[in-house]
Amino acid sequence: MAEGPRKRPSPGSADAARRRAIAGRKQRGGEAESAPRSEPDANEPMRLNRFLARAGMASRRDADVMIEAGRVTVNGEVVTEMGHKVGPGDRVMLDGRSVTPRGPVYILLNKPKDTITTTDDDKGRSTVMALMEGLPREELAGLFPVGRLDRDTTGALLLTNDGDLAHHLMHPRYQVEKLYVARVSRPITAAELEQLHRGVQLDDGLAAADQAAFVSEDRKEVALAIHEGRNRIVRRMFEAFGAEVETLHRVRYAGLTLDGLRRGRWRRLEGHEVNTLRRLVKLKPIIFERELRETPAGPGRPGSSRPGSGRPGSGRPSSGRPGPGRSGGGRAGPAGPPPPEKPPGGPGGPRKRRP
Repeated sequence: MAEGPRKRPSPGSADAARRRAIAGRKQRGGEAESAPRSEPDANEPMRLNRFLARAGMASRRDADVMIEAGRVTVNGEVVTEMGHKVGPGDRVMLDGRSVTPRGPVYILLNKPKDTITTTDDDKGRSTVMALMEGLPREELAGLFPVGRLDRDTTGALLLTNDGDLAHHLMHPRYQVEKLYVARVSRPITAAELEQLHRGVQLDDGLAAADQAAFVSEDRKEVALAIHEGRNRIVRRMFEAFGAEVETLHRVRYAGLTLDGLRRGRWRRLEGHEVNTLRRLVKLKPIIFERELRETPAGPGRPGSSRPGSGRPGSGRPSSGRPGPGRSGGGRAGPAGPPPPEKPPGGPGGPRKRRP
């Protein structure tokens, strides 16, 4: 039976709106990167959800849920309008507590052992916030760790008050990579290393490493690159083989490495590092009016954030241990090109021998 002519959607229909959006993307060149935005000006009015995200309360999406639920007041009045804007003179409260936005803060910490990854602990145990000595009090307020590391796990941990960036980094959609080095109780066989890469069946589903490689000659030290964030996933993968993890160190998170950063110390991220993270999770980069202020990397350490192999994208783990060597289930990241050799005979090139 012949199909009759299709009806064109009305201009106000959802289908028509979807078609217009697709056409607009094609005209702009498809999935081209959005234009960078300037560092937010605290004196300009901003949407309420952005205000809450800048204060570290939640991501913008979660802030919308809070607003819709009537948990937010502006100058004593409950606001449920998503597009509501607030200025510097407005008093914003969430669940009866005052909310104050601050400039973005991005900290990389080399987490030590016996430290809880949380802002506070009701049992009085030491938290990562206690390691932020030297950070101004106004910047410490609203700071929180991105994701979690177990109490006995050490290594790279990002802390920020940027709710949007934190939410995107932790979202499984973006598959942010973490590189761990585990020391286990017995040697791992080549077949087990291959199985780590292929996938290990856990009680909550299959878990597979993106890369797996031996690090030590005794095969008790293994490097794993994974993008999942399930609780104790690395330890449970080895426990499935009957191997107990004795030490676990995260040497890289989302491209950020610990080069030159001692255990228990911290440093600020540089502007280009922040924007690399933002591009990684499809957020607009920030045009900083100035490079993020340099401060000591924790008490007693001169200097602060420095460019070089510690920036996102560096392929070298910096745990003080050799990088992944013999590979089983995958190869470690490629080494960078060697530095160019200087021509013999000085800057003028090789010297000519006199006849």
